[in-house]
Amino acid sequence: MPAAVFLFSLLGAMTLGMPIAFALLVSAIALMLHLDMFDAQIIAQNVINGADSFALMAVPFFLLAGEIMNVGGLSRRIVNVAMALVGHVRGGLGYVTVVAACVLAALSGSAIADAAALATLLVPMMVQAGHDRSRAAGLVASAGIIGPIIPPSIGFVIFGVAANLSISKLFLAGIMPGIYLGVALMITWWFLVRKEHVVAPPRCPPGELRRALLDGSWALMLPFIVIFGLKFGIFTPTEAGVVAAVYSFFVAVFVYRELKPSQIYQLFVTSAKITSVVMFLVAAALVAGWLITIADMPAKVIAMLEPLIAHPTLLLIAMMVLVILVGTAMDMTPTILILTPVLIPVVKAAGIDPIYFGVLFMINNAIGLITPPVGTVLNVVAGVAKISIGQVARGVMPFMLAQLIVLFLLVLFPSLVTVPAKWFTG
Repeated sequence: MPAAVFLFSLLGAMTLGMPIAFALLVSAIALMLHLDMFDAQIIAQNVINGADSFALMAVPFFLLAGEIMNVGGLSRRIVNVAMALVGHVRGGLGYVTVVAACVLAALSGSAIADAAALATLLVPMMVQAGHDRSRAAGLVASAGIIGPIIPPSIGFVIFGVAANLSISKLFLAGIMPGIYLGVALMITWWFLVRKEHVVAPPRCPPGELRRALLDGSWALMLPFIVIFGLKFGIFTPTEAGVVAAVYSFFVAVFVYRELKPSQIYQLFVTSAKITSVVMFLVAAALVAGWLITIADMPAKVIAMLEPLIAHPTLLLIAMMVLVILVGTAMDMTPTILILTPVLIPVVKAAGIDPIYFGVLFMINNAIGLITPPVGTVLNVVAGVAKISIGQVARGVMPFMLAQLIVLFLLVLFPSLVTVPAKWFTG
């Protein structure tokens, strides 16, 4: 009964058009009333405690770093480096998109920021070269969702806080799965463009290649700084966010000199607005998560899934299908915050490594960003590329299928995640 009260109140509030954060608070209040323990002070205290987290301080810094990179020219230089390296091969602009997405993912951790930057720079170039606009936009959207997988990842920060897991371990465990997704996109792109009549750009002369690498070296250093610092314990994930923001600010202002003093205030305002939305959502969801625990809902879910607990692979497949279905109707952050307190106890009861599960869970939630009808990244790419959401959805389908295949391969072969993760965490 508590689960029904929670779900119906949450879905009812969302159906009425209420923002997800407020819908979560409504569902929490409904659950408190059902349990006959309503106390406004408890709600207020848990909202404050939900946002009062050192780990969550990484979110505003990574968001600020992403804004600086797009405005300050770092994103464009990364695309230029990828263009100089692989732009000349047949369908090279598609490979440029994937390579640039993987590098940008290691800079900002935001799928929306990465997809917007790539769509602005590469979709017009791909259309001009003769690629189908829908397919080009679909590739950009699919490549953009690598952002929440390769560290640093805002999604992993939120999941780590909700699940009480090491964010550093989650970050390092996401490196190879992010690369797997990129390789899957490249293979799919190669298969799709074989029959297209495209004009490949000429091979970049050695001198121009050297200039592109030299010009982009400052931007390319940041992923190595972050990963090196996390691997050897030089800084925490929160401190990594500060390093990313300060480093990108320094490069944008003093090296590339593209970030003007007049733009700085607006950068901070934009980052603050996005941060306030994310933090309030996290705080509201943690109130709901606390009540879910009080109502003993995880134990009920464990009892319901007990036949599958002895078969971890089947249990993971069932969970992944559930997250896929939820992802069609809900954005990534609320999905993480609502499902994590319910699923993590089940994962631990089945003896599944929660870090490994976290990687699968995050990949699934990232794919949800390009799943119609809600797909946030689909809407961003459609707006930037100036095409309909239906066209982007059609173009994204083969790439989304490839990423789902990668997801279920990781379910069937856990060592693809756990072995590299152990090496990176050392």
